[in-house]
Amino acid sequence: MYTIIFKSSALKELEQFPKQVVKRIVPAIDKLAIDPRPTGVKKLKGSNEDLYRIRVGDYRVLYTVKDIIRIVTIIRVGNRKDIYKVD
Repeated sequence: MYTIIFKSSALKELEQFPKQVVKRIVPAIDKLAIDPRPTGVKKLKGSNEDLYRIRVGDYRVLYTVKDIIRIVTIIRVGNRKDIYKVD
């Protein structure tokens, strides 16, 4: 089992979504504790970190995995049209 940790900014992003969207995203994030690289996961290129992405409808969850200490850190949660934009 992996431990799920949210960056504070990712938690704020998640709290801004409608409740029905959150009800779909949270179970997908919870499943990462069992399998941090499920079917359909994509490793993102062009980043200094090893970022992974899962899809939940029109929403994306970006996260990192630290296998040695068994931690999944949720970096960003957002709509697919906005998630990859650099602030």
